Order: sequence, then structure tokens, then C-alpha cells
Amino acid sequence: MQITDPLLTPRESAAYLRISLPSFWRRVADGTIPRPVKLGSSSRWPLSEIQAVVEFAKAKRDGTAA
Repeated sequence: MQITDPLLTPRESAAYLRISLPSFWRRVADGTIPRPVKLGSSSRWPLSEIQAVVEFAKAKRDGTAA
């Protein structure tokens, strides 16, 4: 089975965004980062959603965000 959109832990997601774990959770709380996919008590984020956060920030910076 090939995983095409891996699920990241909070620590992996924060590392991908190059922010601290507390900052990551603040961005989840304020809606900048989407809420996690819950698997039991685990929180995970699809890599594509974390990448979309970066793309949205770039579009916002360039004035092309909706």
C-alpha cells in the first residue's frame, strides 16, 4: 500500500512549518492551521493540509488570497 498523503504528528507539522510546538497549537486554536484528524486520542494532519497553509500564506503575502 502506498501512502500518498502521509499524516503528520503535531511535532512533525510544527517542524515542517519551522515554528515551535506551542506556536503550532496557537495557530490551530486561531484557525490559521486546520483542526486535526483524530485517530482515537491521536491528532494528525495530512501533509497536503500543512502545505496548503504555506501556499495560503504565500498567496496572502502576494495579495492573491481569496
